[in-house]
Amino acid sequence: MSEPLRDRLDQPLEARVGARRLPQVDPDLFGLFAEKFARFMGTARFLVWMTLFVIVWITVNLIGVFGLNFDPYPFILLNLFFSTQASYAAPLILLAQNRQADRDRVGLEQDRARDERSLADTEYLTREVAALRIAMRDMASRDFIRSELRDLLDEVTQQRQECPQCGWASEDGSPRDKRSGKR
Repeated sequence: MSEPLRDRLDQPLEARVGARRLPQVDPDLFGLFAEKFARFMGTARFLVWMTLFVIVWITVNLIGVFGLNFDPYPFILLNLFFSTQASYAAPLILLAQNRQADRDRVGLEQDRARDERSLADTEYLTREVAALRIAMRDMASRDFIRSELRDLLDEVTQQRQECPQCGWASEDGSPRDKRSGKR
């Protein structure tokens, strides 16, 4: 007793012949359109054009310019246009905001990662500087060696002046060889 293939849930349905396919929309392209639309709706140019449109619409329908009076006083058709515009504008603006939020989130994640790397580098350099300072305490600095050499030179000079017959220098001050006594 095999059940028909169309009744089995583990098998995909066959494609229906003549089924309508919905048009495919590129989400990035549509998102770019939504962002441009949202940017335009937030400009002074849009507000000026919309205001001019409403003024012309009301003027034409109140005065009846050229005998036109297609939307009498309560302006139902104008209200319908505004409602339609708002019903399309709100989702487009939300889509643009969502895309901007996604870009901001990625930017924040990159900033956070960069900050963490900078912090790690700073901590590493701090440890290295501390290690160098500790190592420098055990090493003689250039200034310390110079001062020690100056002290030794002063000591030797003082001993030469105190004891010229000790063989450090001849009477004219030039050094002499201790073994031979010659200059």
